Amino acid sequence: MLLCMIQWIGGGEETTILIEELEQQLDSFDAGERKQALASLLDQVKIGAIALPEPGRFVNLHCHTFFSYNTYGYSPTKFAWLARKAGLAVVGTTDFDVLDALDEFREACRLLGLKGCSGLETRVYVPEFATRVINSPGEPGISYHMGVGFPSSKVPASQREFLKSLKKTARQRNRDLMQRVNKYLSPVELDYERDVLTLTPAGNATERHMCLAYARKARATFGEGDKLAEFWSQKLGTDAKKLGLPEGRDLLNTIRSKTMKRGGVGYVQPDKGSFPQMTDTNRFILASGGMPVHTWLDGTSDGEQAIEELLDVAMSTGAVALNVIPDRNYTPGSQDQKVKNLYLVVEIAQRRHLVLVEGTEMNSPGQKFVDDFRTAELAPLLPGFLKGAHIVYAHSVLQRQCGLGYTGAWADKHFKTAECKNAFFEEVGATLKPQQEDRLGNLEDTASPRDVLQAAKT
Repeated sequence: MLLCMIQWIGGGEETTILIEELEQQLDSFDAGERKQALASLLDQVKIGAIALPEPGRFVNLHCHTFFSYNTYGYSPTKFAWLARKAGLAVVGTTDFDVLDALDEFREACRLLGLKGCSGLETRVYVPEFATRVINSPGEPGISYHMGVGFPSSKVPASQREFLKSLKKTARQRNRDLMQRVNKYLSPVELDYERDVLTLTPAGNATERHMCLAYARKARATFGEGDKLAEFWSQKLGTDAKKLGLPEGRDLLNTIRSKTMKRGGVGYVQPDKGSFPQMTDTNRFILASGGMPVHTWLDGTSDGEQAIEELLDVAMSTGAVALNVIPDRNYTPGSQDQKVKNLYLVVEIAQRRHLVLVEGTEMNSPGQKFVDDFRTAELAPLLPGFLKGAHIVYAHSVLQRQCGLGYTGAWADKHFKTAECKNAFFEEVGATLKPQQEDRLGNLEDTASPRDVLQAAKT
């Protein structure tokens, strides 16, 4: 049916409508429909109805998909398509506690000629900082943490239970939280399977899914008039009419802050048993072929004010990269303390030869598709972010194709310093074209760095 439509519709407004419909289908929970929609869009590219630009220099290696929570509902395929349309240089998916996006994203990037990679984000316990807040507000010793550049969604047998435990623990934590919030928001009460899991395609819900589910259940219970406003005003302790009812950004954020985060009715303070230790998580990431990444918030917490000590701990457990979210760390035209903190942490990371990973997340309403690196504040940082993106991309491909990744024995053998290793992987990532990735599959562990570069350039 879809192909018949494409053949029948000509140019102009009809083609525009068709393209919009196909792009909407990229977010379908049906994987087959997503695949068909991308194929149809690529047909439109072939006939000249859609022009794709040459890749530029902007990057985004931290985008959540609908396999955890994307505020715009983007599937891995949708993110890849929009990134290619926007001319991004390198992109990456990062979902909470799962690698579900990896295979689909990799295939979409292959079809689109896009440099891409995938990873996951979770929370970890850092015993050395048990009394200090790191990057999870109000939670001493707890840190958001990432692994990037995974070669496959199928981790080694020895690591499968760890990966399963991340998702299982998150699900139980959500269920317990929901029960506490249900009591407070009654008669607006959720059923986890019916109201929450239906909002995500693979059963990996987050707090943000629950916030959306509560907003929709309240609308179904009270309608969209004064009764809805009265309910939320009473439960949230604020004038709900100003929050964008029935499910606007401010409402969803307020539901989360008032019921699920610290001080909220459903909140329970985590302790050292609530999350895996950073050491164990990094061991899993490395064994699965990924790159462990310490994440940085904004430099204002007690833990992040001791950033050198914090990075000593992270690097001693295997971290080789640092993630930053630039958009939350500056206001265009204002050289405030957060901007200074951003520049400081980037300088420290570069001095330590940590790979810089950056992105916008897109798991909260209002977050950008890509950072504006044309601003005076971010323009000087772009070369470092682009370098980091090329390194992660090169690692991802080399680890998948021939096991010669950034964190393995081959790299340890051939590069005596992190600086030299970074330079090599940056060159591979900048040189290699997505259509040529399979050529690296012929390399063996006896290959020299020169052999790898030659294969990447061929």
